[in-house]
Order: sequence, then structure tokens, then C-alpha cells
Amino acid sequence: MNPTLPFEKILVIGAGIMGAGIAQVAAQAGHSVYLVDAREGAARQAHAKLRESLDVLLTKGKLTQVQVDGILKRIQPVDSLADAADVGLVIEAIVENLDTKRALFAELESLLGEDCVLASNTSSLSISAIAKGLRAPGRVVGMHFFNPVPVMKLVEVVSGLHTSSGVAHAIFELSKAWGKVPVHARSTPGFIVNRIARPFYAEALALLHEQSTSPQVIDACMRAIGFRMGPCELMDLIGHDTNFAVTQAVYAANFFDKRYMPSLVQSALVDGGSLGRKSGRGIYDYTAGSHPPTVDTQTLPLPAISRLQLHRRAQDAQTPPEWPSRLQAAGIATDLVTSSDWTGLQIGDLQLRQTDGRPASALGAQVVVYDWHVPQGGSAVLAFAASSGASADNIALAQALLGALGFAPQRVADQPGLVVARTLAMLVNEAADAVQQGVCDSAGADAAMKLGVNYPAGPFEWLARWGAPAVVEVLEALDTHYRGERYRVSPWLRHALWQAQYAA
Repeated sequence: MNPTLPFEKILVIGAGIMGAGIAQVAAQAGHSVYLVDAREGAARQAHAKLRESLDVLLTKGKLTQVQVDGILKRIQPVDSLADAADVGLVIEAIVENLDTKRALFAELESLLGEDCVLASNTSSLSISAIAKGLRAPGRVVGMHFFNPVPVMKLVEVVSGLHTSSGVAHAIFELSKAWGKVPVHARSTPGFIVNRIARPFYAEALALLHEQSTSPQVIDACMRAIGFRMGPCELMDLIGHDTNFAVTQAVYAANFFDKRYMPSLVQSALVDGGSLGRKSGRGIYDYTAGSHPPTVDTQTLPLPAISRLQLHRRAQDAQTPPEWPSRLQAAGIATDLVTSSDWTGLQIGDLQLRQTDGRPASALGAQVVVYDWHVPQGGSAVLAFAASSGASADNIALAQALLGALGFAPQRVADQPGLVVARTLAMLVNEAADAVQQGVCDSAGADAAMKLGVNYPAGPFEWLARWGAPAVVEVLEALDTHYRGERYRVSPWLRHALWQAQYAA
């Protein structure tokens, strides 16, 4: 099967938020769109609500009256599937239930022409399973949009076991014609975005489970490296019931691989009805109004220091070049040491080290470790942890030095990987496994995470910044500490490490 563009007429099944959004985008691109819903009157209600939304865009000057009238005219609510038997493409956006979707597609196959493409907006169900039992499973493809559909650019074009390459190509090109950015994905649990994003939530929940720090600190640390929202506030926004259900689905679909194991912390929130913003309480309390999480950004005064050593090992080439000038501005001269096996600052018996994943206590008595960070202006929140043997004076000195370097240091428990390092390492590791298993390529993974969930960078862009040696080092430290399957290193990443070593 090799369909050609454009699909003149399109049927959208499901008149909820996603279906109405898909209908709007298709109509805005010039297609005639039938909109149907199993609930009587729902399609017409969605059409009326869409008129209100478009009128808002008209008022803001983002659409003209001619455009608004054209979009609404091209969307026709219908009462049954039989009313749209002449379409070339169907996009279903109904309930996330495999049996329901399979029954729908079987009905569609009996009603529609042999060349009609059947697309599912499923976010997690197997395209292969949806197509099972159909006479022509090759015409079934995933077309996963992200909410809100008119705004979000990403479309995951998901191929099942029997999806025709021509069908996948046609949907890819159609998505581009609609102004979207499509990425090809193989039908595996979570596809690209919902799979790779799991560690963003899972590592935060693990830190909360171990009482390593507060949700405010976790969120502030992740916002400090460019994420629009931290994982705790984002889970509250998504809804813990929804987020937990996706995690459970990915966990079960991967035959209970420990990497995707759900969290007892989130399970307790769901059981107790603390679902997030929509229930008034989640990880944070919204009963008194919604307030962004904040942390104390006060820094300690820096004692009189005339000189210290700046250690920089070869694989940590990202050590900020502005540190010597900032220390000089504080009246401190630096001696560069490049023969060390760690990166950071040393004064007296204090070693202030960039984390390599190991707890500070595993590195020495007077060691303080600080998290991965991204150079930027202002007082960027930065997690640090102190060895159990560190003196109070050295801990205070480490805080003061971090403050002088432009950070708002936040002390966390002495656990491996701190906050940012463990989260980014796991995001990279998950993306590496996705590429290893043929789910997507590295460019697709980066595009999907930036466009689908607004990440400040893609996982392979993070990998390019930190390097395979540093990422693997953190993962191995986590794996050594926890002794389980969760932090195993991806074979793809292991090969990237060897390549980096050979290049060096």
C-alpha cells in the first residue's frame, strides 16, 4: 500500500480535547474533516466549543475572519461512521483501551475503502496489537499528537510490525504539511517520549522515597539547568493518577523490567486521592492557592582566602572557564592542577568535587561533592552533599565557595548522583537503549524530547555536553550503590564510551 498526499477527506473519531484539536489542525491545513463521537451530540458540542476558541485567536489577531470561517466550514460533525465512508484517512482519538480500539478498527475496515489509512492517536498502546486480526494491517499506523494539538509541534509516526513503509512515509509527510515536526518511531512501550521521559519522574520519586531532599530543591535544581518545570510540580500538573498509570503500563509492557518500576511514593499519593492540582493537593498543597515552589537562595559569607587549587581532569572539559575570574573577583588566586583524577576546588584538607556519581563519604572524610550544572547568569540553584566525616567548618566553606562562584547551594543527603547528574544520566541511558533497540534514531530522540515535553536539550545533546565517560561513570556509581537492574548501562552507551576512549 502506497498512499499519496494529500488526503482530501479525513475522519476524526473522538471529539474530546485531542480529537477536536486534530480536527482543527487538519481543517486549518485545508482538508475536509468529518468529526464523530460515540456520545450523542458530542461532535456538535466540540464544533461549537472550537468556534469559541477560534474567536479568541481572531480577537488576538492570530487568525483572520476568513480563516476562522474556513476552518469551521471544513469541519462537519456527523452522527455515524457510515456518514464518512468516502475518506482517505481516519485518525482515532478515543479511549486508551486496546479492545475498544481493535473493535473500532475492525468496524472501519468493513466500512471504508481498501486504500484508506487507519491512524491511531494512542500514546502507549501497541500499533501491532491494534492491527491484529485485520485483513490489511499494513495500513494501520500511529499518529501520536501532543496536547494541545494546535500548539505542540511533535507527531510520533509509529510503525507496527506490519505497517507499510509507504503508509508511514505518507503520514510523516502529511504531518510536515500540517506544520508539525514528525519523528519515526517503532511500536514499543511508550514509543519515544513516554519511554525516555520516565527517569525524569522516577529519579525525583526515588529521591523523595529515600528522603534525600525536598521536592522544592529537586524542582529548583532541574529548573536551574533549563527545564521549565521540575518533575514534582510537573507530575502535580499532569495528575499523579495519569502519570502513575503510564508508568505502570510501561512497566508491565516491558515484562516488569526494574528500570521502569513504579514508585511507592506516587502509589500512596494516588491511593490517598492527592492527585495534584486537579484535586487541590499532590506533592505540593494547592488548597491555599497555587504558588511556585521556592528554596532559600541565601549564601554564606566567604572567609578570607588568598589562594586555592583548581583541579580539572581531562574528561571534565566542561568545567566552567569563568570560575578563575569569579574567584579572582573574590580576591582568590587559583593554581590549575591538571594531573588529578577529579574536578573541583581544594583548599587545605577540603576537596570540593564535581560529582562522579559516588557519595562524598566514599571519596574521603573532608570531601564535599556538587552537582552537574549549566553555566548561566544569576544565582543558579545547585545541589551539594558532604561526607559524613566532613567538619562543619569545611561544609560551611564549601557553601561559601559555591556562593562565590555564582550558585545558590542546596544541601542534600549524601546519596549517589545528587539530583541533576543522576537524572540526566538516566535520561541519556534510556534514550541510548531506545536507539539500540531501533525505536528511533538519536536525532529523533532529541527532537521528540524537546518538542514533545519541552526539554531544554535532547538526551544526545546532553551526552555531547557531558561525554560518555562521565555519564557511564555516574550510572556505574548508581548501579554499584543500589545493586539492581535499574541503573545498568545501555550497550549503546557502553560502545560510545569505548569510542571516546579510543579517540583519546
